[in-house]
Amino acid sequence: QVQLVESGGGLVQPGGSLRLSCAASAAIFRFNRMGWYRQSPGKERESVARITLGDNTDYLDSVKGRFTISRDIAKNTVYLQMNSLKSEDTATYYCHAQSITADYWGQGTPVTVSS
Repeated sequence: QVQLVESGGGLVQPGGSLRLSCAASAAIFRFNRMGWYRQSPGKERESVARITLGDNTDYLDSVKGRFTISRDIAKNTVYLQMNSLKSEDTATYYCHAQSITADYWGQGTPVTVSS
């Protein structure tokens, strides 16, 4: 069973930055795609940023130019650099990994953007 462990969430002021990390218990080159999703109370979970095996990326329109997804294959870790954070970015952020046969989710890390 693959485990994904997120870290790096917390409280930050508007305009600030955070870097989320997702450490996988398996080699991440096994996954066709990895990404970050978020969910806030009363809302559906939405895709924030994704990266494919070929390093193609896509982003939620509202985070383009502010968030960057990257990965370190040697460390089996995927990152989400979040800059110029806004109050509407407040949510629990989840790491996701997709292989040919299964989907895996982390437990989530909360991000609160507030002054």
